[in-house]
Amino acid sequence: MDSCTEGARDMADAAAQDLAYDVFSKQCPSRGTLEHVTGRWGALILGALHDGTFRFNELRRRVDGVSEKMLSQTLHALERDGLVHREAQPTNPPRVEYRLTPLGREIADRLMNLIHFVEGRMDGVLEARERYDSVATGGR
Repeated sequence: MDSCTEGARDMADAAAQDLAYDVFSKQCPSRGTLEHVTGRWGALILGALHDGTFRFNELRRRVDGVSEKMLSQTLHALERDGLVHREAQPTNPPRVEYRLTPLGREIADRLMNLIHFVEGRMDGVLEARERYDSVATGGR
């Protein structure tokens, strides 16, 4: 088999793998992961972990407004999806740290691009909100 045939087969395999999951189908497992990544707390936690390794309370302080319960639930979901690694060190009290896995890092890199894009366009968003609100309330 020549390298062109191998390259074509690799591309066909990659295309088939891309089609193996369809987030628009309610049965697709990718939908749950997308919800974990793009949900309010998931996106903020992944963004915070993009900066490095954090202990639970450090992460809670970094993600302003998240409750202890929501932080715990979200970290469990992200860990289950293979995006976050939890490491408990055998000390007294136990020292638990969270960091991104390689897959989590890849997703967080893309997410940070979106976060920076949104932050950079907020003046336009706030202007649009003002225009909308003034029309919706009849200029009151």
